[in-house]
Amino acid sequence: MMTSIRAYQVAESIHIKNFRQAFAATIHSGNNSELFYVLEGQRFLYVLNYGVIVMAGYDEVEMSKMRNFVKDYAENWIDNTAIWDDFAIQWDATVSKAVFQDNYVRLSPQADPLYVRIVMLNIGQSVGLDYYEKLTDEILQSTQGYTKDLERLGRIPLPKKKLLKFIGRTLNVKNSIADNLYILDDPAIVWEDPALDFFNKHLKEAFDTYPRFKDLDYRLKIVEDNLRLFTEILQHRESSRLEWIIIVLILIEVLNLIFKELVGKS
Repeated sequence: MMTSIRAYQVAESIHIKNFRQAFAATIHSGNNSELFYVLEGQRFLYVLNYGVIVMAGYDEVEMSKMRNFVKDYAENWIDNTAIWDDFAIQWDATVSKAVFQDNYVRLSPQADPLYVRIVMLNIGQSVGLDYYEKLTDEILQSTQGYTKDLERLGRIPLPKKKLLKFIGRTLNVKNSIADNLYILDDPAIVWEDPALDFFNKHLKEAFDTYPRFKDLDYRLKIVEDNLRLFTEILQHRESSRLEWIIIVLILIEVLNLIFKELVGKS
């Protein structure tokens, strides 16, 4: 038997405490940042506070209902459902340990539900990385557009207010990504069980988690360098403006003195 798993990035964050109080099911394991449920009918649910929900054994209608349910406990909801990924578990009584395939893993029907949790956690982390990669690509494209203007024109053709808004929006995205990169941390349950730890590491290799994280971190550093450049340009622009204001004021004062002197002589 095959159990399909799908993970969605539905929001920037989910209020775990509020969801836990509202969802009428007994929690199997979890903490303040994640909840894992083992439900009837060979179904599993994983809710992660960085805006990801992972459902196993759900059909399309049930998944749609769950997304709608989660919406009441989410912050900065993502209106589309484009950020998602699939995986599967094949229950095979002939295997005593996990057997990894291209897009699914074979587990014994007697396997501890914690193995299912680790599978769902890794696909959830993968979708979270997809989301942050998408955000990083967007701000990189914007910053590269302005650096091209700088190369072509010798300046950034944006008024102060718009440039400040762009810097603020980019900083917010960068900070959101930086704040949530802990999603790649291994759960405490794998520290105490070598078999679970091996299973978890194998899944991270399957999803290319660490190489993708390094690439994301590299692109974030490029964004940070660009932001530093834009901030320096803005400061230089402001300094130049203040210098011109001072020059104009001095000129007005000189002209005023000359005028008074001419009036006095007349």
